[in-house]
Amino acid sequence: QLQLVESGGGLVQPGGSLRLSCAASGSAMAYYTIGWFRQAPGKEREGVSCISRSGSTPNYSDSVKGRFTISRDNAKKTVYLQMKDLKPEDTAIYYCAGHFGPTFQGHAMCVMDADYGYWGQGTQVTVSA
Repeated sequence: QLQLVESGGGLVQPGGSLRLSCAASGSAMAYYTIGWFRQAPGKEREGVSCISRSGSTPNYSDSVKGRFTISRDNAKKTVYLQMKDLKPEDTAIYYCAGHFGPTFQGHAMCVMDADYGYWGQGTQVTVSA
């Protein structure tokens, strides 16, 4: 139904920037709320950012607010996560995920985490000097 593939990760020095991409196939990406999650070794998965189907309601976790920007291009079936001023604590595997439907009020990650039914394979981001 929906396949998601992340790309753009790599090794970057503290203070640097990266842009992650989440490319969709199989279904029209415009039907899906999209979230970015990350998981570092030994830590729980955490939500980073999410964006509504229209792109009008982006959300960010407190730890990345002001540094990361989420955007989407439904015609290109791609969602982006522009990351700047990267810190060592941003090191993690980053995943994008899709929910077939709209956002709901009161959820920091646009919908409940369990409602994200489609996941990519992840891309590694390492921030180190």
